[in-house]
Amino acid sequence: MKKEVEFCQFQEALGILVGKWKPVILVHLLNDGTQRFSVLKRKMPGITQRMLTKQLRELEDEDIIQRVIYPEIPPKVEYSITEYGRSLEPILEAMHEWGSSHVARKQAEEPEAQEEKLS
Repeated sequence: MKKEVEFCQFQEALGILVGKWKPVILVHLLNDGTQRFSVLKRKMPGITQRMLTKQLRELEDEDIIQRVIYPEIPPKVEYSITEYGRSLEPILEAMHEWGSSHVARKQAEEPEAQEEKLS
């Protein structure tokens, strides 16, 4: 892939996707459909409530996800991926495949590294 650096939009794309939790949130919404806040929080035990709220707001600001508030007591809030957000699915899939290959490669290298240490 040869792109002119001054026209490269990686920074724009990464600005939306960067964050430890954003890709995880998106995969949950893509795979599991509409989710309540508490359900998303349970699926990501390492995330704080504040961080989940922040990441969801940022994704909502970019029209990647939508938030629906139901007027009931207590308030019910649901998150779902937008049609525009679905366009990220091939990118997330490619990232998953690359990550899987990378982990497999590192695991294959571990025995070689240990053999070198023993030599």
